[in-house]
Amino acid sequence: MSESKKPGFWAVMVSTFAAAFGVQSSKNQERDFKHGNIWVFIAAGILFTALFVIAVYSVVQGVLST
Repeated sequence: MSESKKPGFWAVMVSTFAAAFGVQSSKNQERDFKHGNIWVFIAAGILFTALFVIAVYSVVQGVLST
């Protein structure tokens, strides 16, 4: 397949975000499975999860401090 079909940085970020919230389109999911590198998506998922946990923790701490 063509190298141009590989998902770029922003495509990986959008796919990770969409998949985390369960709104990934079947077209994008198919693209990711066919042309994506699993390790990139694993790293993006771990990074997203860490940032999400930090964001939730920060919001809770902010609300509790008021």
